[in-house]
Amino acid sequence: MNDYLDLAGQLMMVRLFGTELDAETDAFLRAHRIRGACLFRQNMVDAAQLTRFTGRLKDALGRQALIALDQEGGAVVRATWVPAPPSAMALGAADDAMLAREVGAAVARAVRSLGFNWNFAPVLDLNNNPHNPVIAERSFGADPAQATRIAMAWMAGSASEGVACCVKHFPGHGDTHVDSHRDLPTVDKPLEELERFEFAPFRIAAGQAPAVMTAHIVYPALDPVNPATMSHAILSGILRDGFNYEGVIITDGMDMHAIAHRYGAGQAAVNALVAGADMVMAIGARETQLETVHAIAAAIRDGVLPLAQVEERLARLGRLADLHPAGAVAYAVEQDDRALMARAWRAGLTALRDPQRPARGSRVRLVARADVVSDGVSEAGVPAAAIAAALGRLYDVELVTFADAESFDWHSLPQDGRFTILASTSRRRYGERARATWRPDLHLALWNPYQALDFPSPALLTYGFAPPALEAALDWLAGEIDADGRCPVPGFD
Repeated sequence: MNDYLDLAGQLMMVRLFGTELDAETDAFLRAHRIRGACLFRQNMVDAAQLTRFTGRLKDALGRQALIALDQEGGAVVRATWVPAPPSAMALGAADDAMLAREVGAAVARAVRSLGFNWNFAPVLDLNNNPHNPVIAERSFGADPAQATRIAMAWMAGSASEGVACCVKHFPGHGDTHVDSHRDLPTVDKPLEELERFEFAPFRIAAGQAPAVMTAHIVYPALDPVNPATMSHAILSGILRDGFNYEGVIITDGMDMHAIAHRYGAGQAAVNALVAGADMVMAIGARETQLETVHAIAAAIRDGVLPLAQVEERLARLGRLADLHPAGAVAYAVEQDDRALMARAWRAGLTALRDPQRPARGSRVRLVARADVVSDGVSEAGVPAAAIAAALGRLYDVELVTFADAESFDWHSLPQDGRFTILASTSRRRYGERARATWRPDLHLALWNPYQALDFPSPALLTYGFAPPALEAALDWLAGEIDADGRCPVPGFD
């Protein structure tokens, strides 16, 4: 059984706990020959700590270690102190492939300096659903050709700096009303529509993407029973055979509710590997990781997962690691990359309904959610006090905060002549009451651009809340730059 366990561990990526590699975890990784680890914000303190952590991980995981993170840009970043990349939709709004390539390269330089060799980006989901709760600005847009052109440029930039990308979430998460972290979504479209729309970016990218991440979504036209992550028809039939894809297929986190609330961890992992995945992300507690490795080993022993197929999967994973070796490298151009990111955020700024700038020194009332915590996917949004302080460099600012948008009474604001700015700092769309009654003079949509559709007010869209995004908005308010971006999804003409 030990030989089978060794093979099973090499098909797994695990989550780690804490900010150091403790002796027990080190022993677990070595004993089960785990090949991959994915780190999250809670594993990170600063560059020195993280570089030490990934260095020890590389030693424990071995020569073909795969050390990964989600450093997409915008709200989905894990290392928050490196140059902050714009979100995919900000780059889509800028519509500049060379700029996207430069940003992809800069992201890769930053994460490689921290010891990572695999970045779970870019997102190839086409966001044509304005109520999508989890993708939105993470998508490059809704037009398959335009979005894929920008995404492929971003990926080429990353490749130029030696970091493997992983396009996601196949076969497409852009048209869902449900977040698969919380439940199992269904995309009930005919095959012809999926072929024309959702599949298009992945088909184009299939010849170049080193890795593809699966979606925990049911597509009845493709497989009425299994989510894509566990569907042989989708992973093997469409992606591997139909698209002639030769790279690595990795699952999304198997602890997400779409999977974990419906299947046993071990059986789900086996199902995914049998369906055609090369690696499963056992992103759960240690007990779940042990259950997974033993279930995979038993499937290999019993022939459920034939040894020849295991060897094919190991070869693909080995090639990915050999082409993108782990290990931190010096980051010599960090300040240049900060300037690049600031330029990229400015290029995406988008004006909607002819917004007007209040004159410098004006009396301004800022309305914003008091604080925005992480939703489990994204980093925490910017606090209202930070926005007020930034606007205070230009204006006399009065801050009004709310905890719940639906219970906040817009009509309670004094009618005293102050210019009212609403700053939206969450991904969640506004409810019926707010949409019917809120009327800011200017809406700063600092995260989800679709929130600008909730009110008829003039708006400025940044597609993210990172410091350079807020600085870009301030530069616009100061009259120093224009907002020439064009939102790359329908409804913003």
